[in-house]
Amino acid sequence: MFTGIVRELGVVVSVQDRGGGRELVVRAPETAERTDVGDSVAIDGCCLTATAVDGDAISFHAVPETIDRSTIGALQPRSTVNVEPALRAGDPLGGHYVQGHVDAVGRVRSAEAEGEGLRVVVEAPDDVLRYCVEKGSVTVDGVSLTVAEVSDGAFVVALVPHTLVATTLSGLRAGRPVNLEADVLAKYVERLVSR
Repeated sequence: MFTGIVRELGVVVSVQDRGGGRELVVRAPETAERTDVGDSVAIDGCCLTATAVDGDAISFHAVPETIDRSTIGALQPRSTVNVEPALRAGDPLGGHYVQGHVDAVGRVRSAEAEGEGLRVVVEAPDDVLRYCVEKGSVTVDGVSLTVAEVSDGAFVVALVPHTLVATTLSGLRAGRPVNLEADVLAKYVERLVSR
């Protein structure tokens, strides 16, 4: 379980195709210090299991399912990624409940300066948009965000200056693919109501 509050910007050290999946090594000193083999770490919003920890670097193996449903397969050495270690008992829940299970890959339609922030329009498939409501939560590349508006096959988020400094979202441009995770609580409500 995660919160969507990015704790560190990591850098991809190496990527190797292996057994239909990908071996990924990410340099993230603060996270590596508190990570053991077998721990879950969200990389750009995708929950991965640490397979090795070597100094300030953590290794992961992404299986084909993960590669097919996320942007993890497109990462290259020197890519900067959002890193969040799994929530531990007693940690503050500052964002919203995030599983690290990417629902779909969306695409940035536009990203325009708005004061000191950034207003971003993200195209998303219907199976993500159905859970998006104004002032509700959505996760974009592992970052917990508030939906400002929903319309025309997309949702809008307004990024504050701190988010632009603390995450990779300052680099969003039209056409860029992003990992999306809908609010899991909305999914459970839908399931219960449909019965």
